[in-house]
Amino acid sequence: MVPGASDALSARLIEAHGYECVYIGSYATAASRFGITDTGLLSLESLVAQARTIANAVRIPVIADAESGFEDPCLTVRAFEDAGVAAIHIEDHTGAGKHTSAPQELRNMRDAADRIQAAVAARTNPDFLIVARSDAFWVHRDLEDCIARLQLYAEAGADLVFPTLVGGRELAEVRRRVAKPLMIVDNPGEQHDGAAVVLYYAFSITRQFAALQRALADGKLASHTQPLEDFLGYKDATGRSK
Repeated sequence: MVPGASDALSARLIEAHGYECVYIGSYATAASRFGITDTGLLSLESLVAQARTIANAVRIPVIADAESGFEDPCLTVRAFEDAGVAAIHIEDHTGAGKHTSAPQELRNMRDAADRIQAAVAARTNPDFLIVARSDAFWVHRDLEDCIARLQLYAEAGADLVFPTLVGGRELAEVRRRVAKPLMIVDNPGEQHDGAAVVLYYAFSITRQFAALQRALADGKLASHTQPLEDFLGYKDATGRSK
């Protein structure tokens, strides 16, 4: 179970509560960093900058969203490696207007597989994980196409495969036919049995938004708030841990 962070503070809290890993995706980055919706318009530089901020704030591994690998998946891998993250996922979803009502596009599967292969070859740290994500089931509800894509991406060297928005029945079929560990997004009401990693990608940003909305709607600002040092473990002026 990997909660999604929205910023360095939420990542620190996730770590403090004993989770072994933290996630930062394009959805949370678009919302928290720019106050916009996630339509696939974020640059590589923006995603890497947010991932670096979070990786620098925690000691647990960070999984980051690398979209479709941008223009050059090799440069993308090196940028995220330099940012200090432990893993990225690269998807086959592409084109303008992603996650909107506009027609959604997927790369040709062999082109996408070649990009995964290039990404794997480009990493310098053998412990840096590359996850191949297919949106075929999400976009077209085509499980067979999704499985065929993931099989090809696995052959290209992906460390894990990531079928988006699959339910329990579909997950079992993917697991049966693709010989790689599975990463999935939390799908409320569905079973996650058989997944190696479950991303709760919007966990922090949605809860922060809801809590702030409620607090502001109350129209009352507390005169005192709990010092951040109480739960971040900062040291006081004498150097003693609080």
